[in-house]
Amino acid sequence: MAPPLPIARTVEALRATVREWRRQGFAVGFVPTMGALHEGHLTLVREAGRRADKVVASVFVNPTQFAAHEDLGTYPRREAEDAGLLAGAGCDLLFAPTVDEMYPEGFVTSVSVGGPSQGLETDFRPHFFGGVAVVVAKLLNQVQADVAVFGEKDYQQLMVVRRMARDLDIPTEIVGSATERDRHGLALSSRNAYLAEAELEIARRLNGVLAEAAIKAADRRPLAAVERDAYSDLLRAGFERVDYVAVRRADDLAVFPNGVIEGPGRILAAAWLGKTRLIDNMAV
Repeated sequence: MAPPLPIARTVEALRATVREWRRQGFAVGFVPTMGALHEGHLTLVREAGRRADKVVASVFVNPTQFAAHEDLGTYPRREAEDAGLLAGAGCDLLFAPTVDEMYPEGFVTSVSVGGPSQGLETDFRPHFFGGVAVVVAKLLNQVQADVAVFGEKDYQQLMVVRRMARDLDIPTEIVGSATERDRHGLALSSRNAYLAEAELEIARRLNGVLAEAAIKAADRRPLAAVERDAYSDLLRAGFERVDYVAVRRADDLAVFPNGVIEGPGRILAAAWLGKTRLIDNMAV
């Protein structure tokens, strides 16, 4: 059984620990999370451990990326369980700040990332990447790790973070880790816990629809038709509504200008079951 995981609740305490690791010559890895951890998160922690000597994971449910009608109040919080899982995965320090620590009175700074943040999620959650960019910029600056690992399930978020780090000369290497899935192919997500058994049955069809669409796209079929067919297939599969299905360039999420695949691509989707919104993506 892993020993209890040390927890830093202030930036000062976090930096003191990281400073001591640096003094001893250790490389530092970082995994930011919002808690409610599952095997997908632990895969990121293990990947950080392969790339660095010491690993920090953060648990912070970031209020600036939730709209008023979204699930900030009900988002699962279980710090003790999360700390145990992190310790078992090889994490060395949990950074668990309060909202006041991250956004002290008078905080007014915003971060806006264009390019890969445009469209897709932004069309339906216009507030989202502004909140993500601020909190991730702060966390990367607070930890000052050599490498930070993000899951590819949130592919647009990964592209936004990578662009932000590059543009702002943040020296931390941003690494994407492949999506962890259950035995049915459903991408692991903290929000899967909201799904009833019948909804889970439908949710597990999402990756199959995307895989079939990816094959069609790779065959250089017109992308508008590929996206339209996949949209209809998701509704037929039982999803109540679909926000988007889109095939984009893998490196910057730009639209393929000629309407067919011309290089590495990514198909991304967001769809609803009841009050639960699921996202997924895969390479084309």
